[in-house]
Amino acid sequence: MLAASAVSAALIGTSAVTTAAAPDHRGVRDSVHTAGRVKAVGDAFQYSWPGVYFEGRVRGTGVGVVLDDPAADYDVQVDGATVATLVTPGRTTHWVRGLREGVHTVRLVKRNDTPWSTSSFGGFVAAPGGAVLARPAARSRQIEFIGDSLTAGYGNLSGSRDCDGEQLKRTTNADVSYGALTARGLRADYQVNAYSGQGMVRNYNGGSPEVNYRTFYDRALLNVPGDVWRNPGTWRPQLVVVNLGTNDFSTPVNPGEPWTDESLAAAYRSAYSGFLAKLRGRYGPATTILAAGTGPFAGHVEHVVRERTGAGDRRVRYWPLDTTGLDLNGCHWHYSARDHRLLADRLTAFLADLPIRW
Repeated sequence: MLAASAVSAALIGTSAVTTAAAPDHRGVRDSVHTAGRVKAVGDAFQYSWPGVYFEGRVRGTGVGVVLDDPAADYDVQVDGATVATLVTPGRTTHWVRGLREGVHTVRLVKRNDTPWSTSSFGGFVAAPGGAVLARPAARSRQIEFIGDSLTAGYGNLSGSRDCDGEQLKRTTNADVSYGALTARGLRADYQVNAYSGQGMVRNYNGGSPEVNYRTFYDRALLNVPGDVWRNPGTWRPQLVVVNLGTNDFSTPVNPGEPWTDESLAAAYRSAYSGFLAKLRGRYGPATTILAAGTGPFAGHVEHVVRERTGAGDRRVRYWPLDTTGLDLNGCHWHYSARDHRLLADRLTAFLADLPIRW
């Protein structure tokens, strides 16, 4: 299923044509900028996390997007305007034609979280007579967002709290989540490493107790046990925002779960402290780590931050995530697109007072 709309002044009669095409001779690694957790496999990138984006530059009157993905949805953007939404495109090359002659920027972004599947992007290709140019420069600012469905943009375009599975997939868009909006407003590259339903130690309603968010954090491919993302050395975020705890505490402990309220709180604080230590070891002393807290887990997060700052880590900060005025009109009482915009504004204002070493 393909939905295209010509919304940019740079487009003339944009067409959505799906044909097979081979990647451009320049190669995907030389022609594409991405900050996401990707694995290079042959002349393609594989990935799983939501919000992964690829940016390129093409000269000519058309651009093709080479994909192999049976599960995720994408937005295709040309010269800053969304020209197509691709729904579970499968193995295909999606063409945007009718561009004015000249150089165009193109951006592909994965909208939803599909942790059970591996996505593959084979690069951009130019229409006959055109050329794929060298990749755009990376941004100097980098931000990593760590969280669950609230960070992933779960059902944020729904406009209704009542959603079935198909509606949820189609209305989830990490590209308009509070993290993506904040980063783009600050002209930063970013990762949205969010996994719906996962908690720091306990998942939503006690589900899948053998795993939690920390099980998956190191991976590039979420459905591959033991997979580890290899940082190419270019990912050195000056800011990491952690928002985990909603799933740990939003539902009461069920009979048969290995927790009491007290033991869950203690395990959460211990795991949270260890996770922050891991981030500090990974990214070094100059990175600011912002720990978000709200609702039933706010006090636990604040406690962990106080302990770490008391031990000398002055670049761990607590963010009291303010949810006043949110309509929670996304699927299943999640943040709506409006809520994400409000939270992005609040986070941006909070960051303005921090001594981040951009």
